[in-house]
Amino acid sequence: MIGEELKRGIVTENPILILALGLCPALAVSTSLINGLGMGGAATFVLVCSNIIVSLVKKGIPAKVRIPCYIVVIATFVTIVQLVLKAYLPGLDKKLGIFVPLIVVNCVILGRAEAFASKNTLFKSIVDGIVMGLGFTIALCILSVIREILGSNKLLGLKFFPGFQPMTIFILAPGGFFTIAFVMGIINYFRQKKAKA
Repeated sequence: MIGEELKRGIVTENPILILALGLCPALAVSTSLINGLGMGGAATFVLVCSNIIVSLVKKGIPAKVRIPCYIVVIATFVTIVQLVLKAYLPGLDKKLGIFVPLIVVNCVILGRAEAFASKNTLFKSIVDGIVMGLGFTIALCILSVIREILGSNKLLGLKFFPGFQPMTIFILAPGGFFTIAFVMGIINYFRQKKAKA
């Protein structure tokens, strides 16, 4: 069961690379691996915690106000993440900037609350939050590694290829689009190849 859930979150329903959800923060913060890990960790925390609360209170929320209620729950956990980042990781908080508060309206998190946590048990909702958060984080890390190496010839601050001339475009917005298109293209190629076999 765990293997199937991991496969779902990382491969078959990856929020960024398959479902194309949460692309705004993915394109904006994936300029370095540290940023990708930071945003992935923050989003995973919010996703798991909001799934827990939504799963626990789903029967007590009237249908007409469920989305605003989910947003309040998500905003609460985003505020916690933002305060922790400001207090203990101010450098990362500054790099992630506005994209941490924008987790509130990240369609990955709101979508999982609406489509999954509101219809499933607490345990399933926790597992869903973990695997979807892990898939989101892995996708961010893949994009970040490619962009950081090609855009600055560094990875985690260490020079990567001696003599390689970095292509600055990869740490700019167009480089994010190029990278995500390239990665999605490779994934779709192998998915189609597997479907034909």
